Amino acid sequence: MTDDAVPDLRASDADRERVAEVLRDALAEGRLDMGEFEERLDAAYKARTYGELAPLTRDLPAGGAPAPAPVSFTKEPVDGGGWAGRIVGGEGSSAGAVAVMSGFQRKGRWTVPRQFTCFAFMGGGEIDLREADFADREVVINCVAVMGGVQVIVPPGVEVVVRGIGIMGGFDHPRDTGPPEPGAPRVVIGGFAFWGGVAVERKVTRAERLALKEQRRQERLERRESRNEVHRARREERRDERERRRGY
Repeated sequence: MTDDAVPDLRASDADRERVAEVLRDALAEGRLDMGEFEERLDAAYKARTYGELAPLTRDLPAGGAPAPAPVSFTKEPVDGGGWAGRIVGGEGSSAGAVAVMSGFQRKGRWTVPRQFTCFAFMGGGEIDLREADFADREVVINCVAVMGGVQVIVPPGVEVVVRGIGIMGGFDHPRDTGPPEPGAPRVVIGGFAFWGGVAVERKVTRAERLALKEQRRQERLERRESRNEVHRARREERRDERERRRGY
């Protein structure tokens, strides 16, 4: 699909998928943020004509431009990146947090110190490590929750050890997702919960979840196209057989 195509011509599923692929590449390369990506992707799959598809990629490199690296679900080192690139040393960007009848959040791109302490009294907090850097290969997060709660979110591959104590409360252990990845940090979660709780969950980032969804969509399209090819080949065989019979 090109900008010089007839704008009113109806677009096919393949046209929409080509635009979606350009958008996925732009997200992985950092040319689009998540909000722009979601808005354009939604518009791409709703588009009915070339004229509706063309503006979605007009400001993005495509065609002969080199393809950017795809979104990865494993933390493989790339130019010193991966887990090794996320264990940065030094001091953390935040040493602790307090929520008294209120809330706190630590999420996005931040550096987890060697020891992080938080306190929640009749309030709640969220500590999200999915996009965080780490001051050391092992970090300790101490949570005190009194009639309140703290949620700790860790990415897959990180080793998690829960050592907290609960009295009329508790510390939830994350669902096991296999052995730790090589070079991944170790997160030790301790503290005390009284009439409260500390929940520890494993989750992928929103971008990774969306990329996985799009990958599965692409696989379904490829399977459907493969089935269509098989059906076309069978129809052609039957047609050739009928023609041979008429020729006798």
